[in-house]
Amino acid sequence: MEPPPGAAENSKLRHVEKDVLIPQIMRDRAKELCLDKVQAFTKCCQETGFLMVVKCRQENTALKDCLVGYYSDPSFYEECKAEYLKQREEYRATGIKKKRQKVTSNV
Repeated sequence: MEPPPGAAENSKLRHVEKDVLIPQIMRDRAKELCLDKVQAFTKCCQETGFLMVVKCRQENTALKDCLVGYYSDPSFYEECKAEYLKQREEYRATGIKKKRQKVTSNV
């Protein structure tokens, strides 16, 4: 089965898409997937105030490890790239930008 006409050009990415837009989707999705660690770090920071640098190291390390695990996963990048390409295709077809629902966590 042949790809539809224009499919090759539809999968090409500009630098801003590779370097900004897809990483933004990755950050948003990783925060959703690491939500328990985001909430634990946020709670610790709110409870300790200025001492958060010292008191919240454990929560910060757990959050960072979780996020970096997703950021460095090539299959996660491909998932986010596919999501972006789908959104871009829908936008090009309809002219309507679809907003992602973000998880609010004060981070």
